[in-house]
Amino acid sequence: MSLSAAAPAMAPRRPLRQAWERLSLYLPVLLLGLLALGTWWLVRNAPQPVQPAVVQPVRHFPDYYMRDFSVKTFQADGRLASQLQGALMFHFPDTDTLEIEQPRMRNLGADGSVTTGRANRAVSNGDGSEVQLFGQASVVREPLARPGNAAAPRLEFAGEFLHAWTREERVRSNRPVTLRRGGDTFTGDSLEYDHLAQVLELRGRVRGSIAALPPRR
Repeated sequence: MSLSAAAPAMAPRRPLRQAWERLSLYLPVLLLGLLALGTWWLVRNAPQPVQPAVVQPVRHFPDYYMRDFSVKTFQADGRLASQLQGALMFHFPDTDTLEIEQPRMRNLGADGSVTTGRANRAVSNGDGSEVQLFGQASVVREPLARPGNAAAPRLEFAGEFLHAWTREERVRSNRPVTLRRGGDTFTGDSLEYDHLAQVLELRGRVRGSIAALPPRR
């Protein structure tokens, strides 16, 4: 009786074992699927990296303007060093430059010399030490008398474009220019003048006329 009773008890275990064996075949696939799903969820919910700030290009646009203005700079001892005035001025912060309509400038050298300039339009750096003059441009160095010496003649540069450095007392032009020194007149296709070095150079087609000396008495 014990043998006949044990045989029916072993029958239900065979289907469970077969089901477990089949499930074990797909278990690696299920685990891989769960792993992939978890990885996707982590990537989707992970904090995004901080994007670098986009640098906006600086526009060439004025931040202020002035009408009928006059700007003066002074030396350490309080003496007037330069003066810049005009009908209209725009300041551009990206280049720290000034664009001026109807500019008029006046600069006093260390030796007391006076240099003036004017044009239809000008572009200057912030402190006025470098000025580009456009349209009927003129830079004049007034005569300077020294004790015991004759006054240096008046010197004028004229053209459609002049580039002046007031502190270095230099004038340059890559366009036709007229030079007047006292009663003498010279023209050239370009100009380089350095007052401190006492160098004047006219290039290209240079022409000139020299005034006759007054008769001796």
